[in-house]
Amino acid sequence: MSAARPRLVVGITGASGAAYGLRLLRRARELGAETHLIATSAGILNVHHELGLSRDALEAEADHSHAPGDIGACVASGSFATAAMVVAPCSMKSLAAIAHGFGDNLLTRAADVTLKERRRLILMVRETPLNLAHLRNMTAVTEMGGIVFPPLPAFYHRPQTIAELINESCERVLELAGLAGAAPQAWNGLRG
Repeated sequence: MSAARPRLVVGITGASGAAYGLRLLRRARELGAETHLIATSAGILNVHHELGLSRDALEAEADHSHAPGDIGACVASGSFATAAMVVAPCSMKSLAAIAHGFGDNLLTRAADVTLKERRRLILMVRETPLNLAHLRNMTAVTEMGGIVFPPLPAFYHRPQTIAELINESCERVLELAGLAGAAPQAWNGLRG
């Protein structure tokens, strides 16, 4: 992998919050990353419903797009070096599959590869309230080295729009993914 162009895998599943996945793709491109998109069929439904985008329009936001059934894609192998993988949004179904090593599609296989290669896996899980199975699956992913990052908004920077809330969460995630230039707003303490 070229140090000048890190590779970021972005998964989009059927949970609400497709705007996070879209923003990550756009911002990663701005930061110079090579993006690899895997969107499940339920993810595509949500992208269309929540954002009004077609599959083709979404795929145009990525450098490379892989079908969930393409288990032979480059991102299915640990020999294909990536900086990180982010699943945004991450459904509870995908979380469960990842937590239990059930690589039944390319998205969950790529996540499994990310974990086994000890690379950063960040799951922007979307569901409330959480039941015990959800919590245990989050614990399992965390114990394997993954990062569970529910996209909970921060208000200390006084956002005025939904876009600002989405952008801030995505900047935090991109920083966690190790992309140089990600710029989340830091908390600098209370101002008198």
